[in-house]
Amino acid sequence: MTAAKPPADCASMDEVRTEIDRIDAALVDLLAERWRYVDQAWRLKSGPGDAGVQWRNQQVIDKVRARARDGGVPAELTEALWRMIIGWGIQYQMERLRAADDD
Repeated sequence: MTAAKPPADCASMDEVRTEIDRIDAALVDLLAERWRYVDQAWRLKSGPGDAGVQWRNQQVIDKVRARARDGGVPAELTEALWRMIIGWGIQYQMERLRAADDD
């Protein structure tokens, strides 16, 4: 992956788009890495009721909101994204745990 070019150094839309594409690729790579941990998490839980732990979900949301604010990103944006990511993870874990219970 190429080195980042600061936004102020981009002199054309092509340069801006190149940087956005670079960031998008990195985000997908990070989501894939996160997902591997979600995949491992269901194996460590005892049943479908363990798939979503409300206090932990809120802890994650609070952390990403604070990081977003520190980074100049709307906290509402990151919260919405993470609620979706967490929701997918919970659903996936519930499905896997139910399937494991059926075996």
